[in-house]
Amino acid sequence: MPDTRPYHDLTPDRILDAVESAGFRGDGRLLALNSFENRVYQLWPEEGEPVVAKFYRPGRWSDAAINEEHEFALELAAREIPVVAPQIIGGRTLHHHAGHRLALYPRRGGRSPELENRDVLTWLGRFIGRIHAAGAVKPFSHRPALDIESFGYEPSRFVLDNGFVPPDLAAVYDSVVKDVLGRVARVFRRAEPVCMIRLHGDCHAGNILWTDGGPHFVDLDDARMGPAVQDLWMCLAGDRAEMQVQLAPLVAGYREFCDFDAGELLLIEALRTLRMIHYAGWLARRWDDPAFPQNFPFFNTQRYWQDHILALREQAALLDEPPLELAA
Repeated sequence: MPDTRPYHDLTPDRILDAVESAGFRGDGRLLALNSFENRVYQLWPEEGEPVVAKFYRPGRWSDAAINEEHEFALELAAREIPVVAPQIIGGRTLHHHAGHRLALYPRRGGRSPELENRDVLTWLGRFIGRIHAAGAVKPFSHRPALDIESFGYEPSRFVLDNGFVPPDLAAVYDSVVKDVLGRVARVFRRAEPVCMIRLHGDCHAGNILWTDGGPHFVDLDDARMGPAVQDLWMCLAGDRAEMQVQLAPLVAGYREFCDFDAGELLLIEALRTLRMIHYAGWLARRWDDPAFPQNFPFFNTQRYWQDHILALREQAALLDEPPLELAA
């Protein structure tokens, strides 16, 4: 396994040295931004605008996979799609210093989008449609696909094999997760053929910065191959009736720039289920990183696993319900 304390030597001096080695000379100020998988800092220059430095978690992605993420972001930016892309310095975007890998980004401000606003949803749909129109041009070569094995079976095995699930709940969790993943597999079979394209991959509200001029999409760290609806369903919130209302303007905007297969609506609850299982596995895999117990104190408790099992049982019922519908 990778070092569970991968950032222990990422001191302020080393951060400043790394950023300077990448071609940016700061005035000594830096601010840690909210990020757990990677480490992200805002730095101020002696002159000009601040930049954001992203230090990649060792052992997670290969250099080729990171460069492929950067190439996708630059490809989107070249199409005037508002994705915050890494800066090209010295002919490259990925830099190395003292065992760390980093990239520099322009700073972009913004607020969370108002996902209950129909106009906002239509606007988001247009930009996601433009991202997907580009994403469908060619596949990733070095980044993975969103599938049941990596998002379902593998993380559930990890939490069981490493003792995260309390002994009195382990058999129940194992039974429930196998049942729900079997249902997920059946849903995917019903939705076949599913077209896999390059995606943002983690297109939730926290990765969308809204301004008066529209959105900026940030953090393509989870970009991968997957069904188009993966980048759409996380813009929906609330109960079924509320999501049904939100879906229409989102897809209407999307279809202005990209075809959408309504058959993929079958996958929404399946993808939500996989995200829930994957999230628990992600927390478990990172639990030895000191930042995780500090910021996720609810995890790895009896109550957490009881609630998680209950949520998966609820998902099992939702997977048997008809999908959301688009008006004819």
